[in-house]
Amino acid sequence: MTVRVLVVEDEELAAEAHASYVERVPGFELAGVARSARDAVRELDAARDAGRPVDLLLLDMNLPDGHGLGLLTGLRAAGHLCDVIAVTAARDTRVVRQAVVQGVVLYLLKPFTFASFRAKLEQYAEYHARLDAAPDEVLQDEVDQLLGSLRPAGSAPLPKGMSPETLRAVTTALREADGELSASEVAALVGASRVTARRYLEHLADQGLADRGVRYGTGGGRPEVSYSWR
Repeated sequence: MTVRVLVVEDEELAAEAHASYVERVPGFELAGVARSARDAVRELDAARDAGRPVDLLLLDMNLPDGHGLGLLTGLRAAGHLCDVIAVTAARDTRVVRQAVVQGVVLYLLKPFTFASFRAKLEQYAEYHARLDAAPDEVLQDEVDQLLGSLRPAGSAPLPKGMSPETLRAVTTALREADGELSASEVAALVGASRVTARRYLEHLADQGLADRGVRYGTGGGRPEVSYSWR
């Protein structure tokens, strides 16, 4: 069964990217793109009236005419029971907690790579397929397997010698910077050696989370690699 997806995202480039990502994942069909909460309600109502309801929302939390959680509350009251994956930059623990309470099945933080996006959709596809195939009454282990399909088997391990704590520190330094930073500058911020900082920065760049640049010195010295959060 094909999963019909509505992208709810106010930023034009992000909306286009997410829509193209949906179309690249087998088993998913783009039902439309909504750039505001009002547009999302209109799209969902039209799809339901046409007999082709939306199965899944990819929901940004920061919309121009309201918060995503407020939109979700209104949709549930109106009888829209589509599942929701939050696709957002909202990192506030309170928002995450409320999202879970309101039935958001998965949460994907921006920025992300296509591989991360595809992994979330594939998790959801497995859950959706198990739910469709489930009998009218289920046993405990069947419930466990059904809900377990929404939980990843485990995050990909970091390269040998890298720690989550240092990765978080380097990531925070880069995200909070006003512009590009060199490995030496990041090293000074996080209290690590330049070699260590560069290794973590290269990891972030390889994961598609940071951009590499080139910084030229004013004294004609050798150029150095700089990094900025994507």
